[in-house]
Amino acid sequence: MNDFVKVVEVGARDGLQNEKSVIEFAQRLTFLNLLVDSGFQSIEVGSCVSPRWVPQMDKSAELYAALAKPEQISLSLLTPNLKGLEAAIAVGCKEVAVFTAASEAFTQKNINCSIQQSFDRFQPMFELAKQHEIKIRGYVSCVVDCPYEGAVAAQKVASVAKQLLDLGCYEISLGETIGTASPIRVRKMLEQCIEVVPIEQLAGHFHDTYGMAIANIQESLNLGLRVFDSSIAGLGGCPYAKGASGNVATEDVVYLLEQSGFNTDIDVAAMLKAGAYITSVLQRENQSNFVKAYGAK
Repeated sequence: MNDFVKVVEVGARDGLQNEKSVIEFAQRLTFLNLLVDSGFQSIEVGSCVSPRWVPQMDKSAELYAALAKPEQISLSLLTPNLKGLEAAIAVGCKEVAVFTAASEAFTQKNINCSIQQSFDRFQPMFELAKQHEIKIRGYVSCVVDCPYEGAVAAQKVASVAKQLLDLGCYEISLGETIGTASPIRVRKMLEQCIEVVPIEQLAGHFHDTYGMAIANIQESLNLGLRVFDSSIAGLGGCPYAKGASGNVATEDVVYLLEQSGFNTDIDVAAMLKAGAYITSVLQRENQSNFVKAYGAK
């Protein structure tokens, strides 16, 4: 068994962009530097998207430029289009992320195009990224259920993941977007994906709307998955379930992994400091069960 599991911290992007509050640039920078100090190998810094649509992500490229960048840490920006990628290139970013979905309805609602059209849009981005030696990570939303279509076929998820791999993604994150999945359904989805994408190039991204994220991560671990996205303090709501939690809390994921004998290289005390800082800024409670039980020291 490979005893190392990579935790991709997405709180500064996927978490903050779904928070109602728009926090200051300096606060985002402080938060990100605290995450860097926590030992995460991979951190999403922000999203190069129009502030008119996502004001929480304004000046993400500038934020990347201002960050300390230890050599062993991969810092990435989400780039939804060619303009976003160009902004990332301008600040020297060496890893970006693109996103699509396994649901046609969700893709239309989220990025105003079909799944195939999203791949057509990606083509020039991958060509430009290759010229600049930039790695691309792919996100697939709605890998189990869609808020508009209901259940999503596992074969469809596998097909979209394989297309991202063939296009040039080094890793594909499978997003359980609305948090309705159970372990058995996650297993069936992953089994299909593993048939066409090496498991070493897959990651799990689970939401905790129905309290199933940790169980789904455990099932994924049983199948051999060794990369998981999570959000410090459970930042980010679920936009499809009013009042429900969204991203699984990093603190809970790290607790599960370390209690199960896996290594994450994460400094727990530093991680708790980062969570305490951002929840203080946002004036909200930390959603982590681990933190609620033991308290952030």
